[in-house]
Amino acid sequence: MRLDKFLSSTGRLSRSAAAKAARAGRISVNGEIVRSADRHIDPELDVVVLGGEQLTYRRFTYILLNKPDGYVSATEDGRDPTVLELLPEELQRQNLFPCGRLDKHTLGLMLLTNNGPLAHRLLAPKTHVEKTYFFTLRDPIDAAETARLEKGVYLIDGAGDRYLTRPCAIEMDETGKAGTVVLTEGKYHQVKRLFEEAGNRVLTLERIRFDTLTLDGLDERGAWRYLTVREEETLLAHLNQSQQ
Repeated sequence: MRLDKFLSSTGRLSRSAAAKAARAGRISVNGEIVRSADRHIDPELDVVVLGGEQLTYRRFTYILLNKPDGYVSATEDGRDPTVLELLPEELQRQNLFPCGRLDKHTLGLMLLTNNGPLAHRLLAPKTHVEKTYFFTLRDPIDAAETARLEKGVYLIDGAGDRYLTRPCAIEMDETGKAGTVVLTEGKYHQVKRLFEEAGNRVLTLERIRFDTLTLDGLDERGAWRYLTVREEETLLAHLNQSQQ
């Protein structure tokens, strides 16, 4: 692999910036200053240091994002800003895409990656991981109605066919107007439509958990970070299970 491609894969530098950094003597490979970014390296074996920081090769990239209001879950859109525009330019060039979607006005946790097989595994109907949402409602809802919704309700899909949603888990606070819901599927506007079926309306919606991922360390809207090693290993375990 070329050195400039390696640096781009880490999200630290674009290829053009990597060339400038090499000419400035800011990059070393195995302790030797490298002045040309087109040098070929072994990303698994060679030690690359940029400005005193040792870099780690990422075959795939995993980004955790706290989605703000008004951004669409897409790689490009002709009208609204996309969640990818919240990332540095270097990461925007790594073919990342949202693993699952949030509506334009839904907030919270998003996983962005360029690992297609893993995303498919996490979202496939038979292996869809749990997702938890915090919501607020226009009107209070009682325990009996909550229990009914948890068993699943009939909704209409885009083709006009009725389908029964999978059972979910709903916990309400003492007001009956706010709570959390855990889903194991990703139907269009599912949380909003679930409560609309009960004659209610969702006022705010935020995803706070995706499988084992939470917004830990991402208090501000628009903030992002790489997954930790442990978080990556936990997600990749789903992919390994599907290949056994």
